[in-house]
Amino acid sequence: MSGTPATSATLQPAKMKKDESFLGKLGGTLVRKKKSKEVSDLHEEGKNAINAPMLLSGTDIHPEDTLLEENAERLMLDPTSRENLKFKDLLKVLIDWINSELEEERIIVKDLEEDCYDGQVLQKLFEKLSGRKLNVAEVTQSEIGQKQKLQTVLEAVNDLLRPHGWTIEWSVDSIHSKNLVAIVYLLVALAMHFQAPIRLPEHVSVQVVVVKKREGILQTALVTKELTSTTEMMMGRFERDAFDTLLDHAPDKLNVVKTSLITFVNKHLNKLNLEVTELESQFADGVYLILLMGLLEDYFVPLYNFFLTPESFEQKVHNVAFAFELMQDGGLKKPKARPEDVVNLNLKSTLRVLYNLFTNYKNTE
Repeated sequence: MSGTPATSATLQPAKMKKDESFLGKLGGTLVRKKKSKEVSDLHEEGKNAINAPMLLSGTDIHPEDTLLEENAERLMLDPTSRENLKFKDLLKVLIDWINSELEEERIIVKDLEEDCYDGQVLQKLFEKLSGRKLNVAEVTQSEIGQKQKLQTVLEAVNDLLRPHGWTIEWSVDSIHSKNLVAIVYLLVALAMHFQAPIRLPEHVSVQVVVVKKREGILQTALVTKELTSTTEMMMGRFERDAFDTLLDHAPDKLNVVKTSLITFVNKHLNKLNLEVTELESQFADGVYLILLMGLLEDYFVPLYNFFLTPESFEQKVHNVAFAFELMQDGGLKKPKARPEDVVNLNLKSTLRVLYNLFTNYKNTE
């Protein structure tokens, strides 16, 4: 429309012609230099495109990744893994755990990348879990201050974990650059070492894009990283006992042991008109364990102390943990199994708990 005021876009062609006319008056020297540089850049770009491996589909290489030193590398989570349901579940479990631990600090974590990179949350979490106060500044706004705090926190974490055989899959730079895989590795290691009362999803793996710089050229590769394994391995129970041997080398004798344990528990539960036929499933909510302890020690357990019809995972864990407390009150050693293991229908864990009761109360009428 003739009445429409000129915009920057409509003025651009006229400006270009003016520039070209001005450059032309200089004998075309600047034009030739400009075109020569463009040709050189295009040639270099073409050479890199031929020599460097193709970037993986859907992977964005951020500007900072091109600033790598020679032979340095950077790890990034592949976008497809970020949408993996088991990985999302793992993130949620870790976030809920941190928020539960730091509730008294009034710290609420919503995003692991954004909330853990500066060291503040990791400091508070480590102090809560270890009972050890770290000598660091409470609030650090500068990048240098944040990295100094991270250095102190990670040194304390590494000194604690390394003697126990942990592989250190994180660093100050990876955490501060918001590398989600490194952050998750660290949190999973802390959860496992301190035997957090949570259920970590098993066998969670992600694809990681490894970006390396070789002779000035970025190279990429896709690598699989295992973040969690089985519950038993994750909780650090590597010692083997009779039940490991039984299940691995003499499974035919397993039924004999189960039959003996079923006979033992039913001898007492029958007094309440209760009967067990499946050890791993019928003890998983903790109710029968609590009632069994009351019968073995000859006392009545008030119903307000536990959930008679537990519905959630947390309620079942509460019941089993309470049963473990009753066992310790009766003079038994603390069970090797975690309450979560029993709730998760881990047969070996359930057998260990029941066998411990059997050896201590087998002569009880």
